[in-house]
Amino acid sequence: MVVSENTLKWVMRLYPPLLFQRIWVMGFDKGFAGVRVKVSKSLLNKNYNGSIFGGTIFAAADPFYPVLFHQILNADGKRRLAIWSKSSKIDFLKPAISNLFFEIKLSEANIAEAKETLIVTGKYEKLFPIDIYNQAGEVCASLMNEVYVRDLDLPKTLI
Repeated sequence: MVVSENTLKWVMRLYPPLLFQRIWVMGFDKGFAGVRVKVSKSLLNKNYNGSIFGGTIFAAADPFYPVLFHQILNADGKRRLAIWSKSSKIDFLKPAISNLFFEIKLSEANIAEAKETLIVTGKYEKLFPIDIYNQAGEVCASLMNEVYVRDLDLPKTLI
């Protein structure tokens, strides 16, 4: 379902898997070209070392590239697409002892590449980086998220 940036922000803010992990969508860019996210350290996501649980950090980064691609590629409502995170790799570089922040941006070139690849092959796969920062601006985690997009209206023999 394609919705406005503000509506999706609130839906994701209140979505229980994100809400209970204290993952807060600060806002989507116009046209879903990006998103800003905050992970608040709390009793609900703190591990025994006093830092934010790695699973929370991973869960925070996981859904946003597929969500952005879904909103952009389905904006015209003319195609049926399957979009998800196919794989991810995360490197924890520093304990997350404060709130965390990250921002994701899709360039016009990223969007054009996805559209062209879908037209030609019916399937798009690409790795995208996410760096997650603490309040001091230090990178605490670095993630590579592989996005998978498939056009469900193309015959499988073409894909």
